[in-house]
Amino acid sequence: MQHRPLAIAISFALAASPTIAQTTDATSTNPANETDSNLERMVVVSSRVAMPIREVATSVSVMTRDEIETRGYANLADVLRTQPSITVTSNGSAGSTTSLRIRGEEGYRTQVRIDGVEVSDPTATQVGPNFGQIQSSNINRVEILRGSQGLVYGADAGGVINIETANGVGAPSGQVSAEYGRYNATNLAADVGGSTDKFDYYLAASDFSTDGFNSRVTTLENQDDDGYDNTTLHTRLGYQVNEQVKLNFVARNTNAEGEYDSCFGAAGSTNDCENEFDQTDLRVSANYSTNTSEHQFSLAKSFIEREFITEGLSSFDTKGTVERAEYLGSTELNQNANLVYGIDWKQEKITSDDDSRTQRGYYLEYQSEVISNLFVTAGVRHDDNEDFGEHTSYRLSSAYIWAVGNNELKLRGAYGTGFRAPSLSEIASNTGPFSNAPASEVDLKEETTKGYEIGLTYALASGSKFEVTYFDQKIEDSIYFDLATFSGYLQDLGESTSEGIELIADIAITDTIGVSANYTYNDTEDTAGDQRRRRPRNSGSISVFYDNNTWKLAASLRSSHDSVDGVELEGYEVVDVSARYSVNKNLSLSARLENAFDANYQDIATYNTSGAAGYIGAQYQF
Repeated sequence: MQHRPLAIAISFALAASPTIAQTTDATSTNPANETDSNLERMVVVSSRVAMPIREVATSVSVMTRDEIETRGYANLADVLRTQPSITVTSNGSAGSTTSLRIRGEEGYRTQVRIDGVEVSDPTATQVGPNFGQIQSSNINRVEILRGSQGLVYGADAGGVINIETANGVGAPSGQVSAEYGRYNATNLAADVGGSTDKFDYYLAASDFSTDGFNSRVTTLENQDDDGYDNTTLHTRLGYQVNEQVKLNFVARNTNAEGEYDSCFGAAGSTNDCENEFDQTDLRVSANYSTNTSEHQFSLAKSFIEREFITEGLSSFDTKGTVERAEYLGSTELNQNANLVYGIDWKQEKITSDDDSRTQRGYYLEYQSEVISNLFVTAGVRHDDNEDFGEHTSYRLSSAYIWAVGNNELKLRGAYGTGFRAPSLSEIASNTGPFSNAPASEVDLKEETTKGYEIGLTYALASGSKFEVTYFDQKIEDSIYFDLATFSGYLQDLGESTSEGIELIADIAITDTIGVSANYTYNDTEDTAGDQRRRRPRNSGSISVFYDNNTWKLAASLRSSHDSVDGVELEGYEVVDVSARYSVNKNLSLSARLENAFDANYQDIATYNTSGAAGYIGAQYQF
């Protein structure tokens, strides 16, 4: 029997942005203390330029720093899994391989940017972000674009997660925090920011470590805990040359070490397995603004190094880089129309194999309020991939808003297309010296995608919001790993689908109490008509918040049912609770209990998940 439990997440919209793809500090926290309509806030994730969310026709979710800190999870993926249509699977303890799927599509089809830097790993089998390595500390705001309409980010951006750290403003200020909990977990973080007349800065650091737990259900007799350590440093600098020109610099480094189970040693399978990960991201940009236009030029480069160690000896080492050169422009044609346009160049390189590929893209999007309260966008993108040729993709969207007394009703829809070329690693796996049939006999070609959505949003003047969205996404010729013979990568010739319904509610019950909920029904099928692996048909969460400025309390229930991974996985509910008490304006104390009722569940067959775990912490602001 299928379960369709009510499930919930929190969708918050934030403050306006003065420049292209650069946001200000968020002021919204949760529905308990909203005083103005969410629809009047601004987002940049849809088209990389600031837009009032009430005019945006694509599906967007937003989380603020206050919500992230109130929930308290160390890893960002655990924070994001509370949001609509997002599911997360990890093969073990903290730092393990983690996949975040939006509307059932693979995590490598989702682009993640941190302060404008795309944090994809070119050495991975599918180029995508390492969600297991992204910590939640010192993150100011997250915007999520659900669905396959990431036109201005790239034809392969099936969804976008745009992460912003804080902008330094005024006199130096910041905070330090420390937390300790089960599995001997410690989480230390600090940040500081400020500005002068022309210079602003933001510096952040975090260090997370845990002894972890045994990852595999079916391990050898010598079961062991799988520990993890992560140190992340982040710098964001800005210099206002004059009224029209601003220069920006971003640098980020993540260095991590983790343990895992069941690698291949000298005498066969062993649990003495380690991996080391190091990623450095750099970006410089220049913003030029006039009365009617914004222009941004940027250069970015990411360096990745991964090493796998078995029984104390290196078993595999790989290095890679991603380079990006981008121009993004926005011109106000008149008071009702805007034009967004850009050029990007990207090179992925696996330096350890001396293998690389480039891709150039050009895009144009027209945005207009055609008649009063009817907002329309039409965009087209052309990509030229060095190995897989030229492709044209497009996105169309529209939204119409009715006034219902003091409230608003918005009907919206969007349609988008895209493509993804096989990664360098996928091709190398099938053509290298260790390849074998059937993968070695497959000539991989690009995947293509198309998807549409129709949504209805009812926003109350009190700040409450209710939303229902139907989505339908299709992938032609999806690439997947051969789990039957482990020969390499195969192509599922034909059409794979993901369609469903999202229900979202953010309710301001009183000035201090709010409820946020979401439920997603997602029906996925491969070309054979079978349910796609690790995609629950029914998922969601519900959260209750209390905030009277002295106490901040949150209780959340997360639900997942009807998922398969070779076998049918048992459905589950997980309850988390957290509390934060402000001793004074500078010092606060926190406590959190994850998986409060010690649910025993699996997101991936044969892999364990965390049991009940308590944490206590302190934060000091200055």
